[in-house]
Amino acid sequence: MENSKRSLPVRVLSRFWRGVDWSRRIAMNVLFLGVALLLLVAIFSGRPKVPKGAALVVKPEGAIVEQLTGRSFESLLDASGGAKHEVLLKDLIDAVKAAKNDKRISSIFLDTSEMGHAGLTTLEDLRAALLDFKKGGKKVVAYSEAYLQGPYALASAADEVWLHPEGAVLLEGFGRWRTYYKEGIDRLGIDWHVFRVGEYKSAVEPFLRNDASPEAKEADLEWLSDLWGSWVNGAAAGRKMKPEDIRAYIDTMAERLEAAKGDMARIALEARLVDKLGYRDEIQKRMIAIAGEDKKEHTFKQIGLDDYLEAQGGDRTGKIGFGDAVAVVVAVGNILDGKQPAGTIGGDSTAALIRRAWQDDKVKAIVLRVDSGGGSAFASEVIRRELVIAREHGKKVVASMGSVAASGGYWISTASDEIWSSPDTITGSIGIFGMFPTVEKPLAKYLGVHVDGVGTTRLSGALRLDRTMSPEVARMFQAGIDRGYRDFLSRVAEARKMTTEDVDKIARGRVWSGTDAHERKLVDKLGSLPDAIASAGRLAGLPKDHRVWYVEKEKSLKEMLLTDAMKGQARLARALGVADPAASETERPFVPAVVRAVAQDLGETARLLALNDPHGVYAYCFCEVR
Repeated sequence: MENSKRSLPVRVLSRFWRGVDWSRRIAMNVLFLGVALLLLVAIFSGRPKVPKGAALVVKPEGAIVEQLTGRSFESLLDASGGAKHEVLLKDLIDAVKAAKNDKRISSIFLDTSEMGHAGLTTLEDLRAALLDFKKGGKKVVAYSEAYLQGPYALASAADEVWLHPEGAVLLEGFGRWRTYYKEGIDRLGIDWHVFRVGEYKSAVEPFLRNDASPEAKEADLEWLSDLWGSWVNGAAAGRKMKPEDIRAYIDTMAERLEAAKGDMARIALEARLVDKLGYRDEIQKRMIAIAGEDKKEHTFKQIGLDDYLEAQGGDRTGKIGFGDAVAVVVAVGNILDGKQPAGTIGGDSTAALIRRAWQDDKVKAIVLRVDSGGGSAFASEVIRRELVIAREHGKKVVASMGSVAASGGYWISTASDEIWSSPDTITGSIGIFGMFPTVEKPLAKYLGVHVDGVGTTRLSGALRLDRTMSPEVARMFQAGIDRGYRDFLSRVAEARKMTTEDVDKIARGRVWSGTDAHERKLVDKLGSLPDAIASAGRLAGLPKDHRVWYVEKEKSLKEMLLTDAMKGQARLARALGVADPAASETERPFVPAVVRAVAQDLGETARLLALNDPHGVYAYCFCEVR
């Protein structure tokens, strides 16, 4: 009886556990079936259909980039049609090029309302694709609820530019404004030990000064003026205006607004920067007149970028094709040591892509596409050395510079048979620096914390953050920086067939526009990525129709299946009329300027502090234009 009573709780607990286990198995089976269903949808749903006479909707949501940031789960969400924060430039250009000769596509509807940042060469390349599309006799119609400088550069290529009546065309010109911390650092008592070569190497100035040095202002104004002149000339040509008209619009904006009683859309129309002011329903009516009506959806016949690319099919990376190839390795972002995700240049990971390319017998040339302000000098040398090895194995190497290829970005470009840049590339910044903070003063002043001890040599404990840096260690740091600068000069001198003295005259950390860099023999030719690819093919003796292979990190089977499944899920949701649960966020131009400026400055500082060279030596340039 007693044993029976004691066993009752045990029996109850046992039944409860069996119930939990049963529920768990059901949940796992349901999850498995759900994943299997998504895979079946992805496999059997087929490619999207392109309506006859449709408009290709080009609506970049977020930044336009040359390489998507490596965010595994978020990238899968992007593939499913959810919120996007980046759009691949190659996707945009491939779609526009395909649409030019596609009889099913009547026009392009360019909506830049949710477009984020794009580098100058990115804008140039996409703008060139739009202008080429128009040569086929098809229309490009642009619309936005407000145009900033980047979106307007694209819109100016359109046949018709529409603006929301409550919108604006907000043009400011280019500038480089930074936050300087010297006084704040001094108040805290932090000692930032900075070592550099080059009076124009201004990346570290915020830690040394409360303002920009005269040398930095001189150099910055020169290249900014070159880039701004190019931007104005391009926009004016697209709008069939004089460059002076656009400059006058900016310079007299206050007077124009007063006369228009604050109506920014009206002054843009009067200045001929836009053709029409219209609400969303009005631009829809215009597009229905061009592309025809989709009576089911009560809008114009259209197809989005992702669906159109999927409908085209094929292998757009060039990996599966036959015949000899030019391999393209994209190097975008800060240069860091080790293996890094896409959107950042890793010394080991980027070198691995180059190695994969030169070890392929079908690859006869490599194009290194660089969009980077630099970073770790050690990682830069790892990448440069891999390109040297590629050339030793008979591969031709061409460097193609994007919006920025400065400092470490220039370093990795030197091991090339040719260097190409855009006229508006930001390049040069041949200089080097190192930084090391010590915080012994604020520890003592604010916390009453002191450090003391003994060591067996003069260098014991010399690199502690909580100890004063000795003059001897400072000399050692500076000697290392000087050596790094000499190495940089010798790399450039050898590559460019110049003396180190001649390189030093145009180096010392100074930044140049692509045009000025070409005049100073830092680059060989001015042109786009397709120009560089064509040149690499010629150097390798390949026919004009040679294969181009974009070398990327290979996806695992799991990643490929998940991506396809989520694409299928998105198509199924649209077919069923289910709303997209991940509504895209729009970065409006009227976010307080101070908020955007502070966020940008903090981001620059964070990128600087995140650099991870094993020797603390950096070739880096803060020279991005916004």
